[in-house]
Amino acid sequence: MNEKVKEILEWVYCIIIAVVLALLFRYFIGTPTIVKQVSMNPTLVQDQRLWLNRWGRTTKKMPKRGEIITFEAPSKTSYSYGEIDQSNPVARYEKQPKGLWGKFTYYVLELGKDSYIKRTIALPGEHVEIKEGNVFINGEQLQEDYLPSGIVTDVGVGFDDFVVPENYVFAMGDNRSHSTDCRAFGCIPLEKIESKVWIRIWPLNLWGKV
Repeated sequence: MNEKVKEILEWVYCIIIAVVLALLFRYFIGTPTIVKQVSMNPTLVQDQRLWLNRWGRTTKKMPKRGEIITFEAPSKTSYSYGEIDQSNPVARYEKQPKGLWGKFTYYVLELGKDSYIKRTIALPGEHVEIKEGNVFINGEQLQEDYLPSGIVTDVGVGFDDFVVPENYVFAMGDNRSHSTDCRAFGCIPLEKIESKVWIRIWPLNLWGKV
């Protein structure tokens, strides 16, 4: 093997190692993202850049109430009145990738996978009621200081009186009237939570912890 070929192979090995390390860091530690929807207005607005902390997924840690999380979008995001089962308020994940390559491209490269950004509202075992334009947890009205005054929380066709199942969370967008969230499709399993929104990195004048 001549020196030129050896040098090329060394560069190829270095590039492969760098790509693998970057993918591992992105999946297990953290990654940047861009806000694409309006469901978290005014807390997060379109085109803002965020840094996501994925260590919670790696350690399977339950998020805290009030934390903003990202999670895999359910396969079904709306129900008719006849499909709503308040005794089983869980999101459906029916379209899952098959095979090693399919899982790699979907979960690691995140090709063809949609994710939502919402705020954690209720935790496992808590009784949630949405009524009178407000959220009640175990009979007590939830104080949501992060919402602008005058915001009304309603449901329409969806989940409004239920107990959050074990290892699930209930999450909603801050822009309640323009957010498709757990009110519509049910609670999110811990295994589908991808990250916690940690830092806003753009615009620079708003840089800081979210």
